[in-house]
Amino acid sequence: MLIGTVIGTVVAPHHHPAYDGRKLLLVKPIDPDGEPRDAPAVVAVDRARAGEGDRVLVMEEGSSSRAILEDETAPVISLVVAVVDGVDVGTARGHRGSR
Repeated sequence: MLIGTVIGTVVAPHHHPAYDGRKLLLVKPIDPDGEPRDAPAVVAVDRARAGEGDRVLVMEEGSSSRAILEDETAPVISLVVAVVDGVDVGTARGHRGSR
């Protein structure tokens, strides 16, 4: 899983039928403190009604994502499963995460 910020919506006039009626989001990974990570953005199917600027939790495991979508043949790996209100890293690392 990863935490990221929604930076846009992906629109494709031609796509696999498994994407019919589903919103695709472009998500930039961030660290627990909210800082951008040096990692490429991912395209994820939205299951959390997220929008641009939202901090989200993305599942990056195909079989689990397909099970949630109830379509075992869908070409889906990444799925937005939650909008994140805050992250508490705890004091074990010597600092607190963003809220």
